[in-house]
Amino acid sequence: MKIKFLIILFLSIYFGCQNEKNIQQETKKIDIPVFNYDSAFSFIEKQVSFGPRNLSSEGSVLCLNYLKKKLNLYADNVIIQTSKTKTYDNKEHDFFNIIAEFNPENPNRIFLCAHWDTRHIAENDPFEKNKPIIGANDGGSGVGVLIEIARIIKNNPIGIGVDIILFDAEDHGTDSNVNSWCLGSQYWSKNPHKKNYWAKYGVLLDMVGGENAQFTIEGGSYKYAEKYVEKIWNKGNELGYGNYFVYDKTKEIIDDHFFINRIIGIPTLDIIEYDYQTESNFNKHWHTHKDELSIISKETLNAVGETLINIIYNEK
Repeated sequence: MKIKFLIILFLSIYFGCQNEKNIQQETKKIDIPVFNYDSAFSFIEKQVSFGPRNLSSEGSVLCLNYLKKKLNLYADNVIIQTSKTKTYDNKEHDFFNIIAEFNPENPNRIFLCAHWDTRHIAENDPFEKNKPIIGANDGGSGVGVLIEIARIIKNNPIGIGVDIILFDAEDHGTDSNVNSWCLGSQYWSKNPHKKNYWAKYGVLLDMVGGENAQFTIEGGSYKYAEKYVEKIWNKGNELGYGNYFVYDKTKEIIDDHFFINRIIGIPTLDIIEYDYQTESNFNKHWHTHKDELSIISKETLNAVGETLINIIYNEK
């Protein structure tokens, strides 16, 4: 009996210690790197310094070289995917998708994306409608946040595979033809940079730098990537950014994720500003010459960047 009692006591202590160890491991706090919004802002500033980055422009060439050089400093591998296209106005252009890979051999992957081109006209501006816009927010902001995330991953190795994809030829479309938009992401969705490419989900950033921006739950995102929308919006609110990540469900829009979801089928959501006060429901500077560096808010960049950093470093 005494021996039996000692065995039971030993087993109780052993399994008790194991359970305590497991609980400690489960509750161990993950070190989350700091998102540097000043750094993200500087990446936007640099893009803007090249001028408009619409297809075939001088600014586009300069910015392409900058983005390649910058991402080559941070990523394990950078792929430039290029093709020719004819836009709705019957003009031929080369376009360039930029893919930065982190932990390329890890099959457990997610991707983050934005478009890096800018609008070739300013149809919503009262003046100089036929001149290209500078695109600090619409084009520059999402890219700036993603380059900062690339810099962070370089300095703080991550346990999953991450791809950062910068799409070209997103903004050279016309409202009379849905398929005239997002030519870079349409091409990538049909011709991914790796055979049989797959990721658990994708996150698109578009116009994520406006002051007091509100990011509602866009209809297509909810339809195709509901659980990932909830995860990101919940995290944003948990971090204190509930005034940015609002739970209102709003209409589906045409953006890069629209084609990614329908063509390659990877669940992809869009973090994009929704403005209740404008007819388009995009911000008041959308496709105007006022979309310049002065409208970019570091507080908004930080809300988006910190939320995403917390999401990807907690990804199992």
